[in-house]
Amino acid sequence: MALKTRFTETFGVEHPIVQGGMMWVGRAELAAAVSEAGGLGIITALTQPTPDDLRREIDRARELTDKPFGVNVTILPSINPPPYQEYAQAIIESGVKIVETAGSNPEPFLPYYKEAGIKVLHKCTSVRHALKAQKIGVDGVSIDGFECAGHPGEDDVPGLILIPAATKALDIPVIASGGIADARGLVAALALGADGVNMGTRFMCTRESAIHQTVKEQIVANSERATQLIFRTMHNTARVADNEISRKVVEIEKAGGKFEDVRDLVAGARGRRVFEEGDLDAGIWSAGQVQGLIDDIPTCGELVSRMVAEAEALIGQRLAGMIG
Repeated sequence: MALKTRFTETFGVEHPIVQGGMMWVGRAELAAAVSEAGGLGIITALTQPTPDDLRREIDRARELTDKPFGVNVTILPSINPPPYQEYAQAIIESGVKIVETAGSNPEPFLPYYKEAGIKVLHKCTSVRHALKAQKIGVDGVSIDGFECAGHPGEDDVPGLILIPAATKALDIPVIASGGIADARGLVAALALGADGVNMGTRFMCTRESAIHQTVKEQIVANSERATQLIFRTMHNTARVADNEISRKVVEIEKAGGKFEDVRDLVAGARGRRVFEEGDLDAGIWSAGQVQGLIDDIPTCGELVSRMVAEAEALIGQRLAGMIG
């Protein structure tokens, strides 16, 4: 069986479950495994060093599945910005039909995506940003609650409030993101008005995820309290795993430190080492509060089928049985 929603119909996938684009994590093996299981797998464009590398990664995913998958393009302000237009061109020329955008306003790229028949799912952290995304013409939004890994925005609104607030205000499909790891989160999101769920940390902790086994085992061991919020004082909040480095960054910030004082600690290359070498204190790595709900390392197929089966049982038996 499958759960049909506006998202599954609009984006052409079987189950309303999305694997969000994650730096150093969203590679072909993971994206293909999620899509093959009936969800929407997503390759992270900027994990690939060049647009040509992205083309090759898309080809690798195609060898592993013939089901739809997407590509994430996160646009962030930087001193030496990557060639975003060239990455977009690589996606279009590769025939990918779904793009997840995040970070800055994707409007300059929308005409190119639309012309190529690409559906755009934009990730945002507030109702006002979601409304702007709808206005400029995206096909759906993924709304990130305060529980999420990565950047939760500066409003500190958790999913229990943010999801129904967004679904009430928007006409396009809404994907709930942040704090979801199982069927209970999926059913709760649907009850709050969402058309599906996005999971990052949960998909990091699967067999096909290319990150080091030590990191996966740490996610399983961690509780919901094992995160730190860094860059709070810089108004660029990021939720990351609690470790020696993230605690040090918070300490420096509390003492009045600026970005220059933590720049070396938070370097992307150090975070990449965590995932590749399994050194949990090598750098900063993203993880959500949902770690406290993760207690195994299944295949993506096992995870998706389990979630859908348990969600159907929850809706059809437990919740229906409460009506008397």
